[in-house]
Amino acid sequence: MSNNKEKLFSEFQVPTTQEWLDKIGVDLKGADFNKRLVWRTNEGFNVQPFYRREDVLKLKTPEALPGEFPFVRGNHKDTNAWYVRQNIMADDAAAANAKALDILNKGIDSLGFRIPGDMVSAEFIDTLLNNILCDIVEVNFSTCPKHTLELVEILKAYFEKKGYDKERIVGSVSFDPIVKILMKGKDVTPVLEVAPRLVEALKDYPNFRCIAVDSDALNNSGAYIVQELGYALAWGNEYLQLLTDAGVEPDLAAKKIKFNMGVSENYFMELAKFRAARLLWAQIVKQYEPKCDCACKMVVNATTSTYNQTLFDSYVNLLRSQTEAMSASLAGIHSMVVTPFDVPYEQPNDFSERIARNQQLLLKEECHFGQVVDPGAGSYYIEHLTNQLAQEAWKIFLQVEEDGGFLEAAKQGKVQDVINATNAKRHADAGKRKEFILGTNQFPNFTEKSEGKTARTACGKCCAGEEGPFKAIQATRLAADFEDLRIHTENTKVPVAFMLTIGNLAMRQARAQFSCNFLACAGYKVVDNLGFKTVEEGVDAALEAGADIVVICSSDDEYAEYAIPAFNYLNGRAMFVVAGAPACMEDLKAAGIENFIHVRCDVLQTLREYNDKLGI
Repeated sequence: MSNNKEKLFSEFQVPTTQEWLDKIGVDLKGADFNKRLVWRTNEGFNVQPFYRREDVLKLKTPEALPGEFPFVRGNHKDTNAWYVRQNIMADDAAAANAKALDILNKGIDSLGFRIPGDMVSAEFIDTLLNNILCDIVEVNFSTCPKHTLELVEILKAYFEKKGYDKERIVGSVSFDPIVKILMKGKDVTPVLEVAPRLVEALKDYPNFRCIAVDSDALNNSGAYIVQELGYALAWGNEYLQLLTDAGVEPDLAAKKIKFNMGVSENYFMELAKFRAARLLWAQIVKQYEPKCDCACKMVVNATTSTYNQTLFDSYVNLLRSQTEAMSASLAGIHSMVVTPFDVPYEQPNDFSERIARNQQLLLKEECHFGQVVDPGAGSYYIEHLTNQLAQEAWKIFLQVEEDGGFLEAAKQGKVQDVINATNAKRHADAGKRKEFILGTNQFPNFTEKSEGKTARTACGKCCAGEEGPFKAIQATRLAADFEDLRIHTENTKVPVAFMLTIGNLAMRQARAQFSCNFLACAGYKVVDNLGFKTVEEGVDAALEAGADIVVICSSDDEYAEYAIPAFNYLNGRAMFVVAGAPACMEDLKAAGIENFIHVRCDVLQTLREYNDKLGI
């Protein structure tokens, strides 16, 4: 073996950043670098097209170690394992118990029980937890905030009756009255006084948490990533301040808080979000001067989003939730729930729940994501995103603190206003296809029917009928507007849209494909064609096919020749649409043509107008 220790690639000179930029400038051929290649994120910062080592040398995050303060690289030194969790609606103790025992044999090691407040009792818990080994399986519970303390006392008695080692009980009871203010506008401030008593009741259970920050509600309402992160930190700090003001030691208070966060489809950004969250939360807790840095660890249960799920082409939801699950698992979370793909329109069935479980098991057992600590560490891009998200989220956190804290901001409706505005903007962007929803506003399945599927409404059993004094977040899935339009079309009248393709082969095909995708978003039946020699031939074929809409598809130059003759020959027997925004548009409008579809259209608004014109 040669003793030559020559460094590989030493003959190559390392290009500088400026040399890279110069080369990119040549390839762009004069185009603006910032407009073409720099991404302006919804989170308020720019993302460059490339990063180099020099970009992260000034950052502190790469210096951190796994399992050590500030925990940006995870809470553990030698593992990235997480609990695979499934939530169960426990309105029938025996049925919920049977389901829990069944799924524990199918890969689940964390259970989440949602118990109606009026069913909380010792007998109910005995039945619910029968044959479930709570010192081996993570157990989580949620109920009406008014009944949470009662539930905690019952659980304590149950654990003691079973003789469990208190240190081996891992899980949580979710107590988060503030989420009721945000989502329902209800005044639950009197219930907040229960928080210190909950912590005191569970002080001997070091791994069982009881104060929740349910920021996944913001995620499912359309919040941008940095908004969920910033508000979650302020939310958690509100509870931390409440507990310490009540005399709870900072270490105990921090160790009783659990974050339930959502995961959206932005793969790298979500991965960086959880890293930034741990970094910032550790800094916040540190200000309370805990005796041990271990109190600064952020424990997160991640749940894949419902906001971007769709009723139509619902199997695409599997692609969305899989990338979301990858982001969360690689980021180092405590536990995760993968939302079944059919949640938008039905109570999940055995098949969809099995697929959701297997999505996590695939990552954990086959991809071995649980064995590598902080896989994103050292990536220039991910380190940059972590740092930028931390900076922008910190601005939100400081603003909330200036406004008097998270509770006060929620009571004044400031948080709700921000999230509602973001939701409205995202719906408007989806309508214009600035935000893509695969299978809904982009590349819809032309032949799919709803088959009776309708959007599910949120359960309102808890505190139902009460009207709150505060503003509430109006949560609507991003695809809801298109789905409502499509179902209405399907239930009223499905018009036929006929592509009159003529002239330049490449342009007519491209515009026909664009028009088919555009009109199918409303559930229209689209008929594409190979091409016609004359506009009269195309119009005759359209009428023979029973067309309600005739879309002429050609090149910009040829519209001056074909569009007006086709419009005149059609003579009002069907709606006439031009695919594109040609230079001769004003001349076409002067001739009476009023319908044009192109990339700058508001797709949703245009389709609503077409439905009105067609009497749908």
